[in-house]
Amino acid sequence: MLRIDDLDTPRNQPGADTAILKCLESFGLHWDGQVDYQSSHQDQYQSAIAALGLNNHTYPCYCSRKQLSEYPGIYPGLCRNLAFQADQQHALRLKTPHTVIAFNDRLQGPVIENVGSQYGDFVIRRKDAIVAYQLAVVIDDHRQQVNHVVRGFDLLESTSRQLYLQQLLGYQSPDYMHIPVIVDHQGHKLSKQTGAQAVAPSQPSRVLFQLLDLLKQHPPAELRGSPVNEILQWAIEHWQPNSLYQQSSVTLD
Repeated sequence: MLRIDDLDTPRNQPGADTAILKCLESFGLHWDGQVDYQSSHQDQYQSAIAALGLNNHTYPCYCSRKQLSEYPGIYPGLCRNLAFQADQQHALRLKTPHTVIAFNDRLQGPVIENVGSQYGDFVIRRKDAIVAYQLAVVIDDHRQQVNHVVRGFDLLESTSRQLYLQQLLGYQSPDYMHIPVIVDHQGHKLSKQTGAQAVAPSQPSRVLFQLLDLLKQHPPAELRGSPVNEILQWAIEHWQPNSLYQQSSVTLD
């Protein structure tokens, strides 16, 4: 299944989704069914927000960016007990009591976190009315019946918050595996924010081979330069994530 996360409309770039689809196709990564766009599921997000509010799990937050900048750590709950102000723009925060969330990551091992003390009351709908990532992905995974999540280590700290939301909404939780992210020699994750170059769809075989090597899958030298479908088939048959056990990053040479 292919899902396009397009809720953050101010950051959406025209044609970006088309470029993503073409890139995936060039790497032999074909999806089943129609592409699923988050923006077409607003009703489901709003229904979940309404259900959380009905059960007194949320509250409006009127804090400005300037106010929030004075509390760079955990939000101290400044608006938790304020009366609702209908004429003021506000975000919605989820109340997070000192609840311990424990799960076994299939690569990183046991993870135990206290949602309240480590993350505090987090935003589920922004002040501009855009549904926040933490809530949207929980609803999307449930809607699409996702039962295994494999994603980057940089999202490991989001998992306990998502598990807590799943509990509140009565959803079944997927199994999680967080694999290392690729970083440069300064330790920065490769991303647009750090000036990393986009993947080269013109050389899919070379890129796939390099990725398998970075992920310590030890592809045989004779696989180098093979057609994309052969490299992917080898990768499926020989995938050994345990070689990355408890690593948070791998460095690109």
